[in-house]
Amino acid sequence: MSTSGSTTVPLITADPEADELRRTGLRRMRTIAVGLLVLAAVVYAATLGHDGVLGFVNAGAEASMVGAIADWFAVTALFRHPLGLPVPHTALIPKRKDELGKGLEEFVGENFLQEDIIRERVAAATISMRVGRWLGEPDHARRVVDEVSDVAVIALGKVRDDHVESLIRDALVPRFHEEPISPLLGSLLSETLRDDLHHGLVDLALTEMHDWLVDNPDTVTEILGERAPWWSPPSVNERVTARVHLELVRWVADIRDDPHHHARRALDSMLEQLATDLLEDPATQERTERLKDRLLDHSQVIASSVSLWNALRRGLTGSLRDPEGAVRQRLLAEAHAFAERLLTDAELRAKLDGLAADATVFAVERYGAEVTTVITSTIERWDGKEAARRIELHVGRDLQFIRINGTIVGGLVGVLIHAISVMIH
Repeated sequence: MSTSGSTTVPLITADPEADELRRTGLRRMRTIAVGLLVLAAVVYAATLGHDGVLGFVNAGAEASMVGAIADWFAVTALFRHPLGLPVPHTALIPKRKDELGKGLEEFVGENFLQEDIIRERVAAATISMRVGRWLGEPDHARRVVDEVSDVAVIALGKVRDDHVESLIRDALVPRFHEEPISPLLGSLLSETLRDDLHHGLVDLALTEMHDWLVDNPDTVTEILGERAPWWSPPSVNERVTARVHLELVRWVADIRDDPHHHARRALDSMLEQLATDLLEDPATQERTERLKDRLLDHSQVIASSVSLWNALRRGLTGSLRDPEGAVRQRLLAEAHAFAERLLTDAELRAKLDGLAADATVFAVERYGAEVTTVITSTIERWDGKEAARRIELHVGRDLQFIRINGTIVGGLVGVLIHAISVMIH
């Protein structure tokens, strides 16, 4: 750990078991490297002063010792002063860890965070294909739907009534006050009339009205009877109200069954005129806007909106919590359909992979510098000696091969030099 001011920063979160394995491997390779050096020294001492073949052996042993010691010095100088001697340009990591961190930051930024490299790696990852294969498994699709449903239920539960009320009162209502509604209603009504969409609604209303009149003659008679003159005899009232009810039923049936009934044409004409007035008549537009403002300012608007939201939330929450609910089943069907499209539609995969690459490039361009700066800032906060010890533990085993190779290669070079010397002389 290192201390900067009053802040103590841990170097690395160590894994004791992994560290012990690394430590064992490092000791083993050090032992081999030292063993080769000792072997070269023994051979050198045993063949000292001999000529002939032993002269070649002696020269090779001598060169092996030189190579082994030189490489030992080079490897050790990375992490500490060899033999504790403050030789210049040694203990490089403890002394120059900040410069090494800056160099590593620049290396990562220049060689890994480039747009071409990022796009190539994202394309090679075939993200959309992998997602399609994974999501195509029924268990995986069910897991996604379960997670989405659970999160949605939690999110819906976090929305309180006062949140909805505040949204409607402070955001939606003022916006609706500012937005003219007459052009919108006029355009919507014009499109509805042009496509004859209102005829289906009129047919439905007439059918329901006719059925209600047929099924509730007593109610109609009672309503009409309440409006009869007080002096009219009851027998006359009954005959009149019965006749009126009958005529009402026939009249509604005639309108229902005749698509060209004059009442239908009158309704169409009225709606067309209303649509025109909403779009062109200032007086109609002004009345419509006043009506809109009165409705929006009514206290019941917010209360009704909150009640509507609560009803919608209860319905969604109940369906999301039910494993066999309609919403979950729909989500599951959509997940399967999306997975199938990902597996079969190459154009869609290319588009999604392109979007993923664009998003990654954007994130790197916007935040790449901050990401690479983490390398420098983190290394600057490390204690130099502890950093060197940890790095040596991770890479020191492989570095011992430099010492071993130096011993072997040095011996071969020594034999070659000795052979050239003998040939010259």
